[in-house]
Amino acid sequence: MELRKIDIRLTGESQKLLVREASGVVSEGESVGILGKSGSGKTSLLSVLGLMSKPTGGELLLSGIPTSGLNDAELARRRNEDIGFVFQNYSLIGHLNVFENVALPCSYGKPMSKKQTTEAVTEQLHAVGLEGFEKRRPKSLSGGEQQRVAIARALVRSPRLVLADEPTGALDTATGLQILEHLASATSRAGACLVVVTHDQEIARAMDQTWVLRDAELHHEVKGRR
Repeated sequence: MELRKIDIRLTGESQKLLVREASGVVSEGESVGILGKSGSGKTSLLSVLGLMSKPTGGELLLSGIPTSGLNDAELARRRNEDIGFVFQNYSLIGHLNVFENVALPCSYGKPMSKKQTTEAVTEQLHAVGLEGFEKRRPKSLSGGEQQRVAIARALVRSPRLVLADEPTGALDTATGLQILEHLASATSRAGACLVVVTHDQEIARAMDQTWVLRDAELHHEVKGRR
């Protein structure tokens, strides 16, 4: 994933500049933590990275392919096939069991057979240590277990990019760090890029890179994590 002088402005009358000419590269298997105060533009930047909104300037490249020229259908296909999302509130569907929640992305984008779906879901549930939980409903799970289901769902289609919005914000410190370590290890093994948006310095600086949003500018810290 590569940002080339991305500008992001609020819509409406104010047109406030949230991000000014942000640039950066995240390689396959690498992670980045985006750190910033509330209102600094983290969520808006995540929305651009997830192809849910377009920047007001600059270019976002996924696997070297510019996204600015993609139409709505092409953007939707890339979101479904190439990007996995992990949300702070898990966003699990209450009336579906664990297996069905993890399998949801398999029904979008490029078709997957029933066998492929079963194998992919089983593999991801094994990876997060939730074998035997397939028939459980979200309400019967702890917060950490629900977040692990959300991670399995994000990874089930082997995305090239995984975006996590405050993925440990609703968890205690010990569980949060455990979840984060699994997420970083899983994406690294899969050769996917991981972007974690957070206000927690410890979380952000546990990644390979830390990008700090401050006064509409993106500052970089790069160090070896693993």
